[in-house]
Amino acid sequence: MANMIPYSNYERALRRQFPFDMFDDFFGSPLSIINANDAFKMDVEDAGDTYVVTAYLAGVNRDEIDVELNEGRLSISVEKTETEEDRGKNYLHKETRSWSASRGVYLKDAAAEGLSAKLDEGVLSINVPKQDAKDTVTKVSID
Repeated sequence: MANMIPYSNYERALRRQFPFDMFDDFFGSPLSIINANDAFKMDVEDAGDTYVVTAYLAGVNRDEIDVELNEGRLSISVEKTETEEDRGKNYLHKETRSWSASRGVYLKDAAAEGLSAKLDEGVLSINVPKQDAKDTVTKVSID
C-alpha cells in the first residue's frame, strides 16, 4: 500500500524529522500555502500577430498592479494590503493582511509599441503585439 501514498505526502514522509510533523499532514503546513505557481493563474495565447496574456486577479484593484515589458520579458506584479477600519472599538489584537506576487513570461518577439492592458471584473487582459523577426545573423568577412 505504500505506493498508494500521494507524492506530496510520500515526500514529506521521507524527510520527516520530528514526530509532530504528522500534524502537518492533517492540518497542512503553513509553508505549503506559499507557492509561486499559485500566486495567481496566468494564461498565454499566441493569437497570430499578437500574444494575449490573461491573469486572474480577483479582488485586486487597478492601482495595485504593475505590468512591464523588458527585453521580451512580460512581468505582472501585484502588491495588495487589506485592512478593515472599524472605529469605536478597543482592539487588543487587529490583523492586517498584506501580500505580493509576481509572474512573468518570456515572449521573444514582443514589441513595446501598441502594448495594451485592460482590467475587467478581476481579469487582466494584456495584448502584446509581435514585432517582425529581425535578422540577427551578421556575416563577417575574413581578411
